[in-house]
Amino acid sequence: MKNTIYLLSFIVSGFAFAQTKNFIDQPYLETTAKVDTLVTPNQIYLSIYIHEGEDRNKTSLEKQERTMANVLENLGINLKKQLKIDNLASTYRKYFLKRKNVLKSKSYTLEVFDAMTAGKVLIGLESEGISNVRLIKTAYSEIETLKLDLKSKAILKAKAQAVALTTPLNQQLGKAIYINDKYYSRPYYNNMKMMARADYALEEAVETPIEIEFSKIKERVKLVFVSSFINHAKANRNSIP
Repeated sequence: MKNTIYLLSFIVSGFAFAQTKNFIDQPYLETTAKVDTLVTPNQIYLSIYIHEGEDRNKTSLEKQERTMANVLENLGINLKKQLKIDNLASTYRKYFLKRKNVLKSKSYTLEVFDAMTAGKVLIGLESEGISNVRLIKTAYSEIETLKLDLKSKAILKAKAQAVALTTPLNQQLGKAIYINDKYYSRPYYNNMKMMARADYALEEAVETPIEIEFSKIKERVKLVFVSSFINHAKANRNSIP
């Protein structure tokens, strides 16, 4: 009984393999093509953190929030679309004579669309005493369209390679049998090159940041192309009446 079960298992496994790799039974050619490109990120995400200090002359959270909003609006930033609250909290601090003090904090995510604006945000907030700003990540908004374009280029490159390999052998490329593509993306997270946390004292004259972009994002497609091929000489013999 056990031998019968093992035999059935072997037959089923072999059938499944044959179904997925049935092109092995005919002449085939497999080529691999890689295509990549560099794109400038147009989505820059900054984290902004504001909180109340423990000193007697502390600036309220609400006042800091309004100051932050004014800076961003003056830079042409749409607060409703580009600024989101990530977290808010309050902390109780106990002092002598059983006095309590509530310290509030908020964190935000700000989306801007170029490095120049990101630099202006850093400088503008720092000039108002809001220095806890850091870069979260950069991304590219048209990534789906880019994927399709890279895949199209990869399949054309793979086919060209297959033709180059079969032509010297007097053989003709047949239909595609199997195609497998893999997409690789390298978004930048917490890119410390930006030095977004500005813990330095600004001079009285606020300088304008230089026009410079973030490092480009590398996108890559790797594609496996399998096709049949036909021998020209054999095809010509079969065509003779």
